[in-house]
Amino acid sequence: MTENSSNAGQPGEQADGLDDQALYQELVGQTAKVDWSEIERFFAKGQIVKVDSSLDLVDVAMAMIRDRAEQFKGWQAQGGIAPLEAQTARHWASGGVTLWAVVTPPWILVQEAEGGPPGH
Repeated sequence: MTENSSNAGQPGEQADGLDDQALYQELVGQTAKVDWSEIERFFAKGQIVKVDSSLDLVDVAMAMIRDRAEQFKGWQAQGGIAPLEAQTARHWASGGVTLWAVVTPPWILVQEAEGGPPGH
């Protein structure tokens, strides 16, 4: 990952000790702009979750870390989050797309976005 990478460890490692506001800020700091080539191998492993640009990437990461299953299921039902499809992966591989990602092991949440990092 490029911008905003942190050496503080993976999100969620210390999540139990953080309130939601502190966890949110930690995740914002660990959200990074990525090139497709940096995460393509994780697509082959089925570990990339596409997050629609209408959703806050960091809110989705928090829901995963906090095991907020009902909220997550709601986003899935509305098409806001889904496993990355091959067609989208090909589009991202063609370049010219700004991708933001945050890691919530074992998943990488990725969002196509314009401008600054999501969650601000």
